[in-house]
Amino acid sequence: MAALTATIAPLLIFAVLLVLGVPVFAAMGLGSIAFIVLGGGSLQMTLFADTLFSSLNSFALIAVPLFIFTGDAIFEVGVAEELLDFVESMVSSLRTGFGSATLLGCGLFATISGSNASDAAAIGRITLGRLGETGYSRSYSAALVASGGSTGVLIPPSISYIIAGVTLGISASTLFLAAFIPGTMILLGMIVVNIFVNRSKGYESGGQFQGFRAIARAGWEAKFGLMVPVIILGGIYSGVFTPTEAAAVAVGVTLLIGLLYNSISLGAFPEMFERSALLNGIISPNIAVGIVFSQVLVGLGIPAQVADAVGGASQSFYLITLLMIAVFIIAGAIVEITPNIIILGPLFLPLATEVGMDPIHYVVVLVSALGVGFITPPVGLNLYVLSGISGESVLDVARSAVPFMVSMLVIVVVLAWFPGLFMWLV
Repeated sequence: MAALTATIAPLLIFAVLLVLGVPVFAAMGLGSIAFIVLGGGSLQMTLFADTLFSSLNSFALIAVPLFIFTGDAIFEVGVAEELLDFVESMVSSLRTGFGSATLLGCGLFATISGSNASDAAAIGRITLGRLGETGYSRSYSAALVASGGSTGVLIPPSISYIIAGVTLGISASTLFLAAFIPGTMILLGMIVVNIFVNRSKGYESGGQFQGFRAIARAGWEAKFGLMVPVIILGGIYSGVFTPTEAAAVAVGVTLLIGLLYNSISLGAFPEMFERSALLNGIISPNIAVGIVFSQVLVGLGIPAQVADAVGGASQSFYLITLLMIAVFIIAGAIVEITPNIIILGPLFLPLATEVGMDPIHYVVVLVSALGVGFITPPVGLNLYVLSGISGESVLDVARSAVPFMVSMLVIVVVLAWFPGLFMWLV
């Protein structure tokens, strides 16, 4: 009875604090302290302080603020519009030309920023007006960009995969390699959804093919912007850079582009640093306290207990993976992705390995499923970002995003059940 109380009471404290609107990192911290105090001496309070420091004392995590700054700098420099013009020139003749270009632009920007919110905000500011002029409704336009923006954490380089790698002790470079095909599959699924919705609603009619010369011209105009993802991903996949080094190089290249374009001045730096620092200041406490919370759970043997309980109920690979995906989807709908990765990652890893999932496969499914949460109420960060930009209500944007949500769910299940589709890369 005492052991049950020592487990249930801290979890209730954590849940109640979340419901009351206490910041997630504070709820996790107080929950960790409750676990330690009620643990009957099995854990020492020094674990809290030691882990709090060591969790952020990681070379890999230096990439997080650097990628955040790169995404902000790319938008400030002004090459985001040129990247969008380039992808639009390639699909302009399609009936869903600009809608597809918007999604492709989100995917291309994702290879630079590593962040969903900055991806959605940057593309949203550029495309919402044009989408309306093309014929799309305001709420659907916002949903389109919100959904496409979620690829910011699904297509490498992704801050979420860096955090997952640090939490579970897996190389971020390996995770980036494994995540490329799944992220691309989810993006292509969104494009297919947009094609069907467009044909149903008649939002956009096809234009004329601009010709290969126009594509080449647009590519040349976007050459500096295209250089950044080539340098980042090429350097990582070839082994020339670690993700952290690639992030530092990306910052340098982006600022150099700004100087060459004469589109950035020293006066813009304080505001850019402030915006990036504010976003990093949200992520870092969640990482630090989340890893403490995770270590406490591991120290008490809770992940092993979860694996034994679920594994005892069923040994079906398909059923257990569906159960895990359901938990990840629900968690992603009510808590932001960073604490979810840090808490749920170690919690379900023993169960995943027990049913035969490779840890890398497991992480891809975890992050991909949690990515659905960006367009799922009530938390749905991208919904709020696009609601603020478009002026549409969050519920209207969420309602229009349902087809994209279904597409993402289907692909997540496919990724869970058929790992051979992407695991061959690693």
